[in-house]
Amino acid sequence: PCFTARIPVWTSYKTAQEAEGSDSEAFPVDQVDGNFVRAVRNCVFSKSIPTPLKGPLRLAAVSKDVIEGILDLDAAVTQSEDFLLYVSGARLMPGSVPLAHRYGGHQFGYWAGQLGDGRAHFLGQYTNRKGEIWDLQLKGSGKTPYSRSGDGRAVIRSSVREFLCSEAMHSLGVPTSRAASLVVSKEPVLRDQFYNGNVKTERGAVVLRLAKSWFRIGSLEILSRTGEIDLLRKLLNFVIEEHFPSISSDDPDKYLVLYATIVNETAHLIASWMSVGFAHGVCNTDNFSLLSITIDYGPFGFMESYDPNFVPNTSDDEGRYSIGAQANVGLFNLEKLLEALSPMMEDTQSDFTMTFRQLSEASAQQLRLQIYKRLICVHSYFFIFTNLPTDVNPRYVLRNWMAESAVRKAEVDDFSEVELLHRVLSVPFVTQETAEEAGYAARPPSWAKRLKVSCSS
Repeated sequence: PCFTARIPVWTSYKTAQEAEGSDSEAFPVDQVDGNFVRAVRNCVFSKSIPTPLKGPLRLAAVSKDVIEGILDLDAAVTQSEDFLLYVSGARLMPGSVPLAHRYGGHQFGYWAGQLGDGRAHFLGQYTNRKGEIWDLQLKGSGKTPYSRSGDGRAVIRSSVREFLCSEAMHSLGVPTSRAASLVVSKEPVLRDQFYNGNVKTERGAVVLRLAKSWFRIGSLEILSRTGEIDLLRKLLNFVIEEHFPSISSDDPDKYLVLYATIVNETAHLIASWMSVGFAHGVCNTDNFSLLSITIDYGPFGFMESYDPNFVPNTSDDEGRYSIGAQANVGLFNLEKLLEALSPMMEDTQSDFTMTFRQLSEASAQQLRLQIYKRLICVHSYFFIFTNLPTDVNPRYVLRNWMAESAVRKAEVDDFSEVELLHRVLSVPFVTQETAEEAGYAARPPSWAKRLKVSCSS
């Protein structure tokens, strides 16, 4: 089957030049071409062409739900050579202008400056039959101007985890980005997984992932901190118009309304994480979506037994992003978002000091209320909850040992457990014979106690 013929609409964000003479919102694109690392100013995106993986490619996994339900494709097209080339970054879709997004962020509480898509390429937007607009992005597709000291690649280990977890979280009802496909290669990639000097050769992989938007708190922070206020306003107006239609563009307090909405939806998101025992692992502002969906799956983990100090990330020595701290970290990130919005408050002559204080207090209270309404693990009626119908409590989540087992097999070209986990986790509330035989609802095996995950990917 022809892959490209099945995609009727394929567009990218308009650049300033492309939007000239139209009413469309336009984003200036970096005037410097090339994938070399540099400090970038006065733009939201840089043009960046993916670097194809070397060696034989293999389509290791696909999400039929995404392929058919979001991309409107017949699942049969995934067997074609065209599909493999497109979703690996070796071939571009007609009309695609690959971009890397510029953003900054607070990492572990400190401003980290320019970050950006260091190994991801935005391919374009697809409008499906339901009228939904999805941003398609490759992860692991090569260097960009934001790669810093990285090589632009992702390895099988991290790519399997992201593919499985993003789709599993969707099935759990948690707002999340989606994963369409996982492609693996023989290309060698050097990684020091635990930052202890033990560098090993792993294999490169690429995930095609989707979201309604990849804009995050750090997208606004970088513009606010560098004084690019006109561009900040333009990006905010675009986000409101495209993703928050209930907010009137004529409302003089539209940025405050946007902030209040993000506070509420972020509270819902973190509550959803907590309700299934999910710890994100790296809750930096550059990993917090403006649409309040889960993005950038790294050293995440699902709590095996109740422990508010559970930290999945071995790089987090102080436990800043422990599962029990996620509500407070969310509040910190929302305060940084409000700081980024402060130039807009000045535009509308808002009393920024009082606005900040009132909204911070309101957001803290709101966040805690939302969390504790849904955090059944600390509820006095926890044991009653455990006896509620099975559509309340999932029987299967992507526990660390399950992901590790699938990764180990995938690294020797056995993708059977990736496929099994993907299938099982798509219906996490239903008892499944194959899952029971695999021990997915049982106590973790003894070897699992030694498992560690890190930011290395």
